[in-house]
Formats: sequence, C-alpha cells, structure tokens
Amino acid sequence: MCVRVGQAQARLYIWRREQYTIDAEAFGFGLRMNEQHVQGTNGGQVVVDSLIAHGVDTAFTVPGESFLNVIEALRHRRDAIRLLSTRHEGGAAFAAEAYGRLAGRPAAVFVSRGPGATNASIGVHTAMQGSTPLLLFIGHVRRRSKGREAFQEIDPQRMYAPVAKAVLEPENADEIAAVTASALTLATAGRPGPVVVVLPRDLTESPAETYTPGKPTPRAAVAADPHALARASRLLVQSQHPLIVAGETVSFERAGEILIDFAEASGAAVMSAYRQLDVFPNTHPAYAGHLEINRAPFQRNAFSASDLVIAVGTRLDGITTEDYTLLRPSQHLIHIYPDTQSVDRSNADAPVVADVGAALDELKKGLSPPTAERRNWRDQLHRDYLNFSTPGAVEVHGAVDMAAVVSLVAQALPEDAVVLTDGGSFARWVHRYYRFSLPRTYAGPVSGAMGYGVPGAMGAALARPRASIVVFVGDGSFMMTGQELLTAAEENLPIKIIVCDNQAQGSILLAQWQQFGPGNDYGTRTMSPDFVALARAYGAEAWRVIRTEDFSEQFQAALLHDGPALLHLITDQRDIAPYAAGKDAV
Repeated sequence: MCVRVGQAQARLYIWRREQYTIDAEAFGFGLRMNEQHVQGTNGGQVVVDSLIAHGVDTAFTVPGESFLNVIEALRHRRDAIRLLSTRHEGGAAFAAEAYGRLAGRPAAVFVSRGPGATNASIGVHTAMQGSTPLLLFIGHVRRRSKGREAFQEIDPQRMYAPVAKAVLEPENADEIAAVTASALTLATAGRPGPVVVVLPRDLTESPAETYTPGKPTPRAAVAADPHALARASRLLVQSQHPLIVAGETVSFERAGEILIDFAEASGAAVMSAYRQLDVFPNTHPAYAGHLEINRAPFQRNAFSASDLVIAVGTRLDGITTEDYTLLRPSQHLIHIYPDTQSVDRSNADAPVVADVGAALDELKKGLSPPTAERRNWRDQLHRDYLNFSTPGAVEVHGAVDMAAVVSLVAQALPEDAVVLTDGGSFARWVHRYYRFSLPRTYAGPVSGAMGYGVPGAMGAALARPRASIVVFVGDGSFMMTGQELLTAAEENLPIKIIVCDNQAQGSILLAQWQQFGPGNDYGTRTMSPDFVALARAYGAEAWRVIRTEDFSEQFQAALLHDGPALLHLITDQRDIAPYAAGKDAV
C-alpha cells in the first residue's frame, strides 16, 4: 500500500495482519518548521545521517557496489557509527541479531541485492523468531531496471515478507529519511523484530534536495485492556499452582525486576522459554528451569500439577510448547504479550495484549500473600532444578566432560559475562548446567540456526564492550561462519570461542540412531580441520583440550589473552547431549 510520510510518498509493505499506522505526527519524523533542513547531499548520506540522528551507532556489512554512497557516508561519520565489515552477509546479520538482543536496540546491516540479500536472510529469520530489533538495508538495482530480472535482481518484498516484520522502500531520495525513521520505529514497536529497507542504487546516488533526519521517538507503550486484566486477575486468585513461562520481551523491556516482584508476590514458579535463560535469576527460589527441547521429569510433573500457566513476554514458540502440545485442555492460560497476532494464536483464557511490565504491576495489585501450599510447591520445584543442573547425573563416555567444562566456565566468569550458544545439541550442556544471574547475559538463536555463534559473539562484544564474551559452538556451526574469527581479530574483539568437536552433525546423527537403530547413520559424520591451526591462521590464539582436567588452565589462558582466542574441545559422539537416549533426547 502507499502511505503519506511527511510531505512525500513511500511504498510500505507489511505482511503481518496487525497493521501499523504511519504518519509524521505519531512517529516524529515529518518535516518540522523549527528544524534546519539539510540541502545539497545525496541519498547515501541521508541514510547515515538519519541513523545517527536516531541513535544507531553500530553497523555491519559486506560492502557492495549498489550502496557505495552509503559506505562513503559511513566513512565520513565513523566517529558516530562503528562499521564492521564481515566476511559473509549471514555473519553480518547474525552479529546484528545478537547486538539487538543484548543492547535492546537495533543495529544496521547493509548488504547488496540478490546474493547479499539472500545470504542475510538467515539472520533476519533468526531475528524474527527471536523478536529482536534489527534493520537490514538492501542496495537494490536502479529503478529503471526493476522488474526485468536485472543483474542479481530479486523481489525483496516477496522474499522478505514472510520472515521480516516489514519491508519498506522509498520512492525518491527525499523520502529516505522518513522511511529510515519509520523502519526504526517499527523495529521496536509492539513485538520487536527485523525491518527491511530497500534502497535502489540511483536513490542513494541522487541528490536529496531537502530533508530532515528527524529525532528519536520513544517506543509507544502497549497498554492492556482493563477487562482482560480483570479476567487474568480472577484466574490468578483462584489458582492453586500457578506457573510462569517467561520470554523475550521481559528482557527487551528490562522488566526483570518487575517479574521478580510479581513472582514473589504471587508465589508462582517460573520457567524460562526456549533460549531465554537469562530472563529470570536462575538461583531465585521461584526458578524451575529452562524449557529445553528435552523436558526434565520434574518439569513435566510441574505442568501436570499446574492449573494455571501465565505466559509472560513469550510468544509461546514451538519448542517452548513442545510443538503446541504442552498445555492441557483443563489448564487455564493467561498470555501477556505486546502483539495481537501472537496472543490470538495461543487461544488463551485471558489474552492480555500489553507490555509485560505494566501488566504485571497491575496484576500484582490484586494479590493476597501466597498460601503455604503454593510456596512449598514452588520451593520444591526450585530444589529439583538445582539438583538437575548439578553435574554428575549424566554418564560421560569421552575424556572431556561437558558438564564439568560448563561448570568450570561458570566458576571462572563474573556474573555479568555474556555466554552465547550456537545451534546444535551440544548447546544443551550449557543450557542445563550454566546458571544465569543477570539479564542480557545470554544469546542464542531461537530459530536453531547453525552458524550463529562466532558472529553473534562479535555482536555481543559491541553491545557489551566491558563484559567477558564466551561462545560455545559446534564443529559444524564453526565451519559455516567461523571465518568471522578473522573479522574479530581484525577488530581486536576479545571474544573467547569454545569449539565442541565431535566430527558429526550431532543432533541429526542422534536422531538417526534413535529412529533407525545404532550405526544406521548416513551423511552426518564429518571431518574436522585442525581448529587450533585454523584459529591461529585467522589471527587468534588457540589451545586444544583432550581431557577435562586440562580445561581450566587453558581457559584461564584464553581469558587472559588480549584478543580473540579459541579452545578446541575433542568430544565423544556418544556425548551429544546431557539426556538419556529415548524420545526426549533429540
């Protein structure tokens, strides 16, 4: 559809059912009489000026000739925006996803049309599934070439509509500022997510006669309907064993303290949604663990006993809900989330479309002190979690015990360190045995995308420059985007990478064993390179670990190294995940 933005027209594509009204007054990016308009510049400069005006200070790219004027403008404004040139567009997008998740604001990604845009799609899809703000700018073909299957042309709207929150394209250079401001607003509005901006090459080369970069506008609050809150309050008061499932927008809103207060006032137990391990302190007496692909027996028992589930800031994704089978018909559901479409899908008894912080504050007002039975039930779940997350219960076949490795990492790191996990079954060792205390100290792909880890660690290092950054990555994942270690060395980002190498695509290998019998695998065993030599070739320091007892000393050496460092762990294919074989192991 076509909407008026300021004094210009812009093409705005939105695939979601929930439409966003775009107008200059609401978003604050229209032409203002009391602002000085900038004249005599080109569209590439307008993009960069607009990003700076709205507080964007980090960008990632694989440079392309279709947006040379943007790169030139970034060169002139490197005092205000730090640009990392990655080796692959997927790496750029993964880095931006981790940055957005940990910083709570979007980074910009610049890629070229066709191959660049398709390569970046994995990070955009990851940001959408993780509800992470991100901006992707695609340098597109010139307007006169559009629709002719020009060199490297794709249709960005048709391609990105299913995996992005919105796709926007200005009609002329004067519209670029308004469209950029709109993209920034949409990326953080309601449920956060990725927004794509298409920049035809001739627009970034063309003069912008008159424009204003605009000003940042606060994210609009999503207020709950009082009737929905009243319904939720009644269900909560009537409940005997309420169970909270906490997710991504708790972290985005920085509503962790509010959630703690609500859990204490209600006496509810708290579980974190899939790959949201840091939304609630793992040592708090209300915490009952992370909803991994595998469910611990005590967690299954908790859901069986719970008469009310309160989904707080989670869209209730497929892994968290066990492919949407988790809730039983007799169980009530309160769903608090700032997105109508996600709440509608859950069929909640009390659907509350709202920001979680304000909604929890309102619900807390109607609470009486929790009963002793409710507190005792919650406390027992926490004891079960502590037992479950203590190493020693899982038989290890190889010389490297991943449970012990994770515990040693946790002992060596300060509580504000950031830990990341890539896609793959090896990550479940971290998810089970690492206890997170503070918000925004974990990142990992909710989409399960392999290759997230190394570039994600770079994004984490820019979002949290004073924190220790440690990433666990499988050998298969490292081989997808591990070349970004060269980028980290070039930028002197002191990330620490732990490669868990079992020379297999472990998740699928285990699934083959379970479905077709041990030994009946095919296409899943792989050969690994010498990761120590490879890391050193990229400019990082590296060590190999073949026994658990060697890990601590070498990890300390990696932490002390001034720059990126890698530890190559040789693990056993029988130790793919910290769960017993059977239907719950994959």
